[in-house]
Order: sequence, then structure tokens, then C-alpha cells
Amino acid sequence: MAYVTISIGGRAYRMACDDGQEDHLSGLGEEVDARIEQLRVAFGEIGDQRLSIMAAITLADELSEARRRIQALEKEASAERAARSAATRRLDETEVRVARGITGAAERLERLTRELGTSPSGGVGMG
Repeated sequence: MAYVTISIGGRAYRMACDDGQEDHLSGLGEEVDARIEQLRVAFGEIGDQRLSIMAAITLADELSEARRRIQALEKEASAERAARSAATRRLDETEVRVARGITGAAERLERLTRELGTSPSGGVGMG
């Protein structure tokens, strides 16, 4: 278990975190501190607790919006996967139809060749 001291609103807080997460936790602390400072500039000295609550609500709102966007993107990705799967099925079906058509045409050409016969020179016989 690691410990990090972060500064928010001019106050130091010692916090525990998993080993290797120290920089991440410090970065989050800096983000919260910056948000509180933005609110302090916008609203003045309205009290640390009130600024902290406003910062928390602002961050929670952004998190909620990010979750909503992620859900929309996941839904869009799912629809894209379904569309791609349907297109692949149609392509496979088309390839089968084309292959059958080519096979049928080749069989007809072979039949016509047999029916018409060929001359010794390799050309088609006349009559």
C-alpha cells in the first residue's frame, strides 16, 4: 500500500492507494484542486465546503455525461457490428449465387460445344 499527499484548496491530505497508482492519484487531486480554484474564481469565497460540494457535483455531472456518451457509442458500435455481419452474410450469399451462375454458364458452354462439335482445326464445325 502506497501513500500520496495531495493538496486541495491549500490543504494537504495524505491518501492511501495501490502501489503504482501514486501518479494517477496525484493527478486526480490536481484536477479536483483546479476545479475548486475555477469555482472560487467564478463565485468568490463562498466557503470551502460549498466549493467542494459544487466541484463534486460538477465532476459527477461530467462523469454522468461521459457514461451516457459511452452507452451511446456502445449502442452505435453494436449496431455497426450487426450491420457489418448482415452485409457479410449478403456478400456470402451473393458469392454463392455468382459461383452457381458461373458454373451454370460453364456447363451450358460445354454442352453447346459438345452439341456443335469442333472441326479438326480447333474451330467450330459448320453443319
